[in-house]
Amino acid sequence: MAVRVTQTMLNNNMLRNLSRSMGQMDKYQEQLSSGRKVARPSDNPVIASRGMHYRTSLAQIEQYHRNASEAQAWMELSDKSLDEAGSILQRVRELTINSGNAALQSDSFEAMAKEIAQIKEHLGSIANQTMGSRYIFGGTDTKTPPYNTATGKFENTNSQEIQLEMSEGVLVAVNLDPQQVFNYKGPTGTEDNIFGLLDKMVEDLKNGKNALEHLPALDMQLDNLGAQRSTLGARMNRIELVQGRLEDQDLNVSKLMTENEDADVAEVITNLKTQENVHRAALGAGARIIQPSLLDFLR
Repeated sequence: MAVRVTQTMLNNNMLRNLSRSMGQMDKYQEQLSSGRKVARPSDNPVIASRGMHYRTSLAQIEQYHRNASEAQAWMELSDKSLDEAGSILQRVRELTINSGNAALQSDSFEAMAKEIAQIKEHLGSIANQTMGSRYIFGGTDTKTPPYNTATGKFENTNSQEIQLEMSEGVLVAVNLDPQQVFNYKGPTGTEDNIFGLLDKMVEDLKNGKNALEHLPALDMQLDNLGAQRSTLGARMNRIELVQGRLEDQDLNVSKLMTENEDADVAEVITNLKTQENVHRAALGAGARIIQPSLLDFLR
């Protein structure tokens, strides 16, 4: 059975097709001006979903970068502090050896005692080193100074790790155990910590006695500082490796996001020109199907 086609149907079909054609041209023009394949999720839900996933991944990588940078800064400051502590303890070792000189007088012992006392206070300031407003040798108790300048003692007992996430599920401790640095009492735990040792050396020197008997304990503390710096160095190397991997991940995800979202300019221009030709042809065809009106005959 034949369907009767009216002029109104032809006009409506023409307008609908012209509207669709103009919509396609608008789509290509928007892609060309924005450089994106999609302007809204409804344009292509798959591309939009992938784009959200890639952006989430980039945000996570950026946060991991910040964590790694913070960890590196924390460890570098810790390493410089331990290096300074080792240097001043080497000076104490020199004074200890010199105190064994039999030709020294009591005033020389007194001068040595004063210098070591000053070195002890400086070592206390190193133990109270801060990054921002946080004490780096206080374990997780970063608000309380670990070394009490009033009593001259290292009073912190916190040995917990401060961990930062470097990548998904990978946690790295950024601090050293302060009990193993400034409160170290030897493998048996019966020796004095470094501050107690310096106090005894000062006392002996003030009494006109050399400090040679404390040399083995001092060497033990120096060896311990070296071991702690080695541990810290291994962690710093790991952080550098993590940062390198994060940079590679950032590059890869950015590339995938570009391939997923960015429009191919040459292809978009070609599609736009093709659609323009189609639109002109549609306009020409539409002009032919519109019936002439009385005005056309009155010209």
